[in-house]
Amino acid sequence: MEELKWYVMYTTSRSEKKVADRLKERGFEVYLPMIEELRQWSDRKKKVQKAMFNGYVFVKTKRNQLWECLQVPGAVKFVHFSGHHATIREEDLDIIKRVIETGVGVESDGSTIDPGENVKVIGGPLQHMTGEVIEKGNKDYFLIRIPGIYQNLLISVPRKFLEVVN
Repeated sequence: MEELKWYVMYTTSRSEKKVADRLKERGFEVYLPMIEELRQWSDRKKKVQKAMFNGYVFVKTKRNQLWECLQVPGAVKFVHFSGHHATIREEDLDIIKRVIETGVGVESDGSTIDPGENVKVIGGPLQHMTGEVIEKGNKDYFLIRIPGIYQNLLISVPRKFLEVVN
């Protein structure tokens, strides 16, 4: 029997929530990481929920059911790297869930970043996580790589909570 895997689906612009809901209605297990963002309009500010990774929805299914998933309105295609469907490990999804649960400020960044210092978080809600430190503008960010989808999570962590590891 074929194993269930988390596949990475690409959706039309700003339709991640609708696609996730439609897939759930059809009985698929779906994960859509959402973050809260403060939006500024001319007359007010409002907190809104948005997808952490623009255009991406994670679907747990079998390879032979991928075509069925694509029949949902708003679904575009499954992400491919080197001719293979992109999958994401359960451990990587757990990291994403943990980051969201902590409520720390987070940005997603799909760009290629040269490796910097490898660090371990020694304090705060992300204690014991390991990753890299990069500089972005005037701030230091802690970088967690999600290799299955070639995405990075940039999290602002005070320097005092980071310890260099070899």
